[in-house]
Amino acid sequence: MTPTEPLVQVSGLSVAFPGAEGPVRAVDGLSFTLAPGGALGIVGESGSGKSTAAYALLGLHRGTGAEVSGTVRVAGHDVLGADDAALRRVRGGVAAMVFQDPLSALDPYQAVGDQIAEVHHVHRRGASRRAARARATEVLDRVGIPDAARRARSRPHEFSGGMRQRALIAMALACEPRLLVADEPTTALDVTVQAQILDLLRDLRAETGLGLILVTHDLGVAAGSVEELLVMKDGRAVEQGPVRGVLDAPAEPYTRDLLAAVPRINVRRSGGRALGGGAADDAVLLEATGLRREFGHGKRAVTAVDGISLTVRAGETVGIVGESGSGKTTLGRMLVRLLEPTGGALRYRGRDIGALNDRALRPFRSELQMVFQDPVSSLNPRRSIGESIADPLRAAGKLGDAQIAARVRELLERVGLDPGAYHRYPHEFSGGQRQRVGIARALAPEPRLIVCDEPVSALDVTTQAQVVRLLGELQRDLGLALVFIAHDLAVVRQVSDRLVVMRGGRIVEEGDADTVYERPAHPYTQGLLAAVPLLEQAERGEQRGQEAEAAA
Repeated sequence: MTPTEPLVQVSGLSVAFPGAEGPVRAVDGLSFTLAPGGALGIVGESGSGKSTAAYALLGLHRGTGAEVSGTVRVAGHDVLGADDAALRRVRGGVAAMVFQDPLSALDPYQAVGDQIAEVHHVHRRGASRRAARARATEVLDRVGIPDAARRARSRPHEFSGGMRQRALIAMALACEPRLLVADEPTTALDVTVQAQILDLLRDLRAETGLGLILVTHDLGVAAGSVEELLVMKDGRAVEQGPVRGVLDAPAEPYTRDLLAAVPRINVRRSGGRALGGGAADDAVLLEATGLRREFGHGKRAVTAVDGISLTVRAGETVGIVGESGSGKTTLGRMLVRLLEPTGGALRYRGRDIGALNDRALRPFRSELQMVFQDPVSSLNPRRSIGESIADPLRAAGKLGDAQIAARVRELLERVGLDPGAYHRYPHEFSGGQRQRVGIARALAPEPRLIVCDEPVSALDVTTQAQVVRLLGELQRDLGLALVFIAHDLAVVRQVSDRLVVMRGGRIVEEGDADTVYERPAHPYTQGLLAAVPLLEQAERGEQRGQEAEAAA
């Protein structure tokens, strides 16, 4: 590689996977370059081909049956034409990858330090195992893992989500690569941990001259992390150029649509409820008082929810935010009695349901429903979506088979899916479509309150906007009350009437959503809001001004 040669040079890249009706083209004639030490963001909706293009940079398509054509050069190496031995030299030593899900990328049975040491030992053939272990500790310390020598002996399940992602970055750095390819590295992380990971990547680039290709559906993350932006749709490049130029003055309608779908944390919700007027539908629907939940017994007991009191009124949306481990999901599951409280009281329409056994609780099940974060794990892959949606109707025992089938088709249409999809299986749907199936299942027994636990966290911005819009329409049409749990504070603002901020199992701040977002009183809330990545420079300036006023 000459000093003037690009670090990455992709020309006419096409990737097609075998399908039942012929090859499916995931990437179609893609071309781009990356200068040494530069940072390129690849953005687009799910299915746009951005991850497939990133995998091709390390030859990860091999063994998949994919048909690949074009040219991919990384630091002067021909990736597509390289034999297996040459490709191994590129991976690790020249380019490395950070995957989206560290739990699936790390071996659960092996200590994290040993996994990093193995990478170093394989790619640095002259290195002893002792030197490899020392290198593992060194890179774990570099990515901010406290007490790295001791934590190197820990297994992945003993790390938090943010620490696991740091461990993956450490593994990628073990052989000092010149290029880091990061595929959605912050998607499942809360805003403060996300900010830490992005700061880490910036520091590494500044210190080592590392080149970065960042694949993300979060345009706010891209805005603050890269200099160049490539927008993809249907496997092709729709628009590319300097990040500020693309975001501030997008030339293509698709890019403008993507930007329009991004929730803004400094924009008030339109069409929110005005509560407190004494109307009948302002009645308290659900009330928690001193709610507690402990896991384990004795000295090993962990308190996940610690004395929480809150109310949910008919027809309103209560947003719950907080970092991972704050107890928000545990609280949500208790509110619909999927978990039994270990203390406190839970009243629904004036009736204490907190201590009811399963039999006594059955009449309330239809009115309290939940939409889960991961529709893949919450839907049975061996059953059609129609049968999954029909389950709560059959459990209620009030309708016959023909009535149930008609109701399921009605629900599919209500959430924007083809009623004819009744007999299709979950794997035949996109992520956003599967989430619509989860919403249809929750709607089936005609509930009055639905708890939505991170319902859009893994979705791209346009699909996310569609699901949020659908929930709003359902709420207005059916008079539903919603509890919306999420780590994306911008999304929560767009749906919430009231906001609850949790930390360490407790509520640290609660109030009207606009008031909390615009004038946060608690330092923890202020820190959460400050960590949210923003799109426009104007937004950054406005936020810095607000932070300065708060500090004064």
